[in-house]
Amino acid sequence: MADHERDPLVLDAMLGKLATYLRMCGYDTAYALDRDAEADADLLALAETEGRRLVTRDEGLARQVPDAVLLTERDVPDQLRELAAAGFDLELSAEPVHCGTCNAPVERVDRTEPTPEYAPDPAETAIWRCRDCGQHFWQGSHWDDVAETLAEL
Repeated sequence: MADHERDPLVLDAMLGKLATYLRMCGYDTAYALDRDAEADADLLALAETEGRRLVTRDEGLARQVPDAVLLTERDVPDQLRELAAAGFDLELSAEPVHCGTCNAPVERVDRTEPTPEYAPDPAETAIWRCRDCGQHFWQGSHWDDVAETLAEL
């Protein structure tokens, strides 16, 4: 495992779908559009001030940051293959750590807490809630789909 593998990341505006996968693999992953950092200067400032490694599809932007990861592919599975080849650990976390929607930390919901109608019963299924946006997560079909995609890398 390379030292940089779990560095916090920042992804450019072209990599929004990839951000969810990386968050599900346990990476602290900021996404440019979620952070109002679409302009190159804003993205570079975010990477520097928060100590995040830049992942981008923009060659010019990648040249400005010594440890940037330049991706060339457009499809998420191909982008994941590029990251795996660059030494990134791309296995699902045993439990969610970061919100797949906003990247904030998630916490386990108590078995007796009420949950939204769309969520399974927390007495029967482990449920996590985002501390910031309130989104609820569990290891259901989406989790299985991501696991399958990662297994095919």
